Amino acid sequence: MPQPTLLPNKAEGESFAGYGYHLDGGLVPALTVELKGGAGIYFEHHTMLWKATSVNIGIKRLSGAFNRFFSGMPIFMTEATGSGAIAFSRDGVGQVFPLHLKRGQELDVREHQFLAATESVNYSFQMMRGVSNILFGGTGFFIDKFVASDNDGIVWLYGYGNVFEVNLAAGEQIDVEPSAWLYKDPTVQLDTNLTNLSTGLLGGTSFVLNRFTGPGRLGIQSMSLSPMAAAAQQADSTTAQSAGALGLAAAAFRMFDKD
Repeated sequence: MPQPTLLPNKAEGESFAGYGYHLDGGLVPALTVELKGGAGIYFEHHTMLWKATSVNIGIKRLSGAFNRFFSGMPIFMTEATGSGAIAFSRDGVGQVFPLHLKRGQELDVREHQFLAATESVNYSFQMMRGVSNILFGGTGFFIDKFVASDNDGIVWLYGYGNVFEVNLAAGEQIDVEPSAWLYKDPTVQLDTNLTNLSTGLLGGTSFVLNRFTGPGRLGIQSMSLSPMAAAAQQADSTTAQSAGALGLAAAAFRMFDKD
């Protein structure tokens, strides 16, 4: 198995798919994206730091609003369009990094790690089935799925601590602590393994690991997002989105649930 390698935590004047961006900062870094020509990006509202006054803010509709609402997932995103700079970060020590997706390429991401994406990238989610997945990262019944369906695009993620990537060949495997994995290619298979540890007369416990099987990329973060922080983050997101959505749920479903 190859050694996981540390991803770069700085970028200046990078560009892809018609978007320019740079990454700055140390303990709590920030992403700045330069919008031009009417190009748009979408994000969770609480991740924005600042923007130029020439950048317009609106709502991006997401398909499957009914299922999203009752699964505790976002039913809409905030969208930025226009010309000018806009910056993002999260509340935690970590690392911002981009994942460039070619047309048709897909990406699986653990929830609560998404920062922003270009408008050409479609966002959906997948429920992790099976009782063993209750232990899947402490908060994870769902995986965010991003697809660059029609054009190239970028997904920016926020990893806690430092972020490492390992590229697994076909059949290569690695065991990862459940809260440490961050993203993977859809070709990478995920299984949850429980090992019973006996302590004799004092009973025993279970040691839980996620086993990933290649081929494909796997991202690993060195610091776990604690269940308390994850719950607070989810509550913040849900509260903000519910301000108007709860009182107008039926209207929201008609607006957003087009699939």
